[in-house]
Amino acid sequence: MAQLEQFTTPVDAVVSRMRALDAALPERDGIAVFNRVYLAVTLEVGRRLTRGAFPDPRAAATLDVRFAERYLAAVDAVTDDRRPPACWRPLFQLRRHPGVRPLQFALAGINAHIGHDLALAVVDTCRALGCEPADLEDEFDRVGDLLASLEERIREDLMPGPDLLQIADPLTHLLGSWSLERARDATWSAARALWALRRFEDVAEEFTARLDSAVGFAGRMLLTPLPD
Repeated sequence: MAQLEQFTTPVDAVVSRMRALDAALPERDGIAVFNRVYLAVTLEVGRRLTRGAFPDPRAAATLDVRFAERYLAAVDAVTDDRRPPACWRPLFQLRRHPGVRPLQFALAGINAHIGHDLALAVVDTCRALGCEPADLEDEFDRVGDLLASLEERIREDLMPGPDLLQIADPLTHLLGSWSLERARDATWSAARALWALRRFEDVAEEFTARLDSAVGFAGRMLLTPLPD
């Protein structure tokens, strides 16, 4: 247990940051909506770490913290009047738009964080631990499975009533255009590509910028304002 405690402490630190954001932001704010979702994910990762559910708790904790730090850095950038990564800009720009539903905010945040941040967090973790992406695949999959289970709960909790979800409803169309499973698969490929390109800085930077832009474009679509 003492060995696990040293790994859970960094997770506790990012949880504290998320709790502070939750207390400070209005409930309907788009960042607050995503933050509540992500806080639930991070708390569950912490619980599983203490139960020994990860084969390599050090790798799992490092990946979780590096992953969370990407999101928190985007929040800090906006707070300091700096531009966040392109993947996060739609959510920050539309976070108070009355025509965007809470479920859209949640999925747009997940899109930015999974589609862009997770690939970079895998590379960050490999550098920190001196390992290869293949060494993190099990931890990556377990965190991904947790996100998938929570996505189902998010859709249930934030989905409007069934009377609003006719097949031609714009929200139904938007929700069907994005898949967490596809995003996870693409992210793993992106992480492996970035690791292979790590000695070619110019190419890696271009790849990262294009990934950031593409994920931001998808986020913009997810946040299309809808009529009441």
